[in-house]
Amino acid sequence: MNFKDKVVLITGGSRGIGKATAVAFAKHGASVAITYSIDDKAAQDALSSLTGNSHFMIKADVRFAQESKAAVTLVIEKYGRLDILVNNAGVYIPHPIDESGFDEWEEAWEKTMAVNLFGPAHMTYFTVREMIRLGGGRIVNVTSRGAFRGEPDHPAYGASKAALNSFSQSMAKALGKYHIYVTALAPGYVETEMTTELLDGQSGIDIRLQSPLNRAAKPEEIAYAILMLASEGSEYMTGAILDMNGASYLRT
Repeated sequence: MNFKDKVVLITGGSRGIGKATAVAFAKHGASVAITYSIDDKAAQDALSSLTGNSHFMIKADVRFAQESKAAVTLVIEKYGRLDILVNNAGVYIPHPIDESGFDEWEEAWEKTMAVNLFGPAHMTYFTVREMIRLGGGRIVNVTSRGAFRGEPDHPAYGASKAALNSFSQSMAKALGKYHIYVTALAPGYVETEMTTELLDGQSGIDIRLQSPLNRAAKPEEIAYAILMLASEGSEYMTGAILDMNGASYLRT
């Protein structure tokens, strides 16, 4: 996995999977740009953890197409190219149908779809223009096991990730002729800030028992898979949805 002279843009790169992925790409020679939406300190800490000094952070909320466009433009202006896009930013908002008022329900759906589906779609749109000019590129979309098994307390999340899987496959078919390879990675539970509360106490015990490994994934393990999907030699995996859930949910 040699990413020397490659430029990588990672959304939601200030923590969790995004941060671990940024660290891994930088360690393997890439120049890395991360986007974040709120926490300046977390983004600065993530940036400081990257090997080398050719990296930068961009404050951009992927819910808004113009902010995604501006982020891509900044990357191209700084580096002159954009080789790899990792659509990682996501939200996980509880809204069980039998306990939520309609306003809460509607808000959860709108925000979840905006971040988890429309954000990657728009970021891909703006990035692809540059990749076509370069003669190729890689796009990795971080989806979820929840796209397949159902998310009763987070139905918008499950729906958004299922849609992102389908979008990934549509783009793989549309962009293969440009040597742009599109894949999706569908993790199960990962030890991140987003899942801290769920992994505490009895719920954490129950979650870990879903896997024969009796644990959740580490962000670094997910990052490794993302780098593999983005690496040279993985071209024929385009359109693939790679499960990475510790055998906690098996599909055929």
